[in-house]
Amino acid sequence: MRQSQFDNINALLDARLREKKALIAVHRGVWGGNIIENTVVSSELSLRAGGDMFECDVSLSTDGVLYAFHDGGEKRMFGCKENILTMSSAEINELEYLNSLGEPSGYHVETFESIVKHFKNGELYNVDRSWNYLYAVDNVLSQYPYSIHQAIIKTPVKDEYLDFFRNCQRKYMYMPIVYNMEEVHKVINMQNINMVGMELIADSPECELFKDENICFIREQGLYVWMNAIRLGGNKRFTLSAGLDDDISLKEGCEKAWGVLFDKGVNVIQTDWPYELSEYRDRYFNI
Repeated sequence: MRQSQFDNINALLDARLREKKALIAVHRGVWGGNIIENTVVSSELSLRAGGDMFECDVSLSTDGVLYAFHDGGEKRMFGCKENILTMSSAEINELEYLNSLGEPSGYHVETFESIVKHFKNGELYNVDRSWNYLYAVDNVLSQYPYSIHQAIIKTPVKDEYLDFFRNCQRKYMYMPIVYNMEEVHKVINMQNINMVGMELIADSPECELFKDENICFIREQGLYVWMNAIRLGGNKRFTLSAGLDDDISLKEGCEKAWGVLFDKGVNVIQTDWPYELSEYRDRYFNI
């Protein structure tokens, strides 16, 4: 349950939610052409395009340096098969991104610290894929006091991750990724954790997390509801928001997917299409 002693930390997020009615989270920033995902420029572009926050994926080198990168994308992004998690910082620094044509882009992998250092003026961002090295994330964020009001960290629901947030001196805004109501109830009453919302994973319209009463229950605890409308492939593994995704909104009409999520009370939608979603969001809420 939302705990009032963290209101000062959460003030920026709360103010943005009141102002915008619902927030737009941009997946890996806006990228294409020669602009590369998970970089400062892609993150800046995502905010210019109507996003309210951007996602920053995090990977750790073998010698302890955090990079803004989603491991597993090495073949697509660099043309190599080796996982970045097996590389030293010296090796990672030599990697050059390929652009959308598969040509060398001139861009290199940026450190997580470079992202945190750059965005210091109230920009919100979601730290993803960091759950196996939360202490390293804390070490970076703690060097920049303003980050406590900007960074939202998400993890699956596991005791080791919950213990970190319960025991960590800095009470970061936390968002668990939940797959069922059992996980919701496990985390809902935990003390000394600054839980601001939950990312709900619904693989079909029949999923219990997509039921109106369960979404209402979560919101009644003072928590926002986040759903991920990105579409990364054609099989069920990529169904995250009950099939109501970016593709449907772009092809069949925003009201067919994004609109249904707003109707159900979703507070944050993650997307690859911030401009289109922001235009629709503003019409939907008459902003």
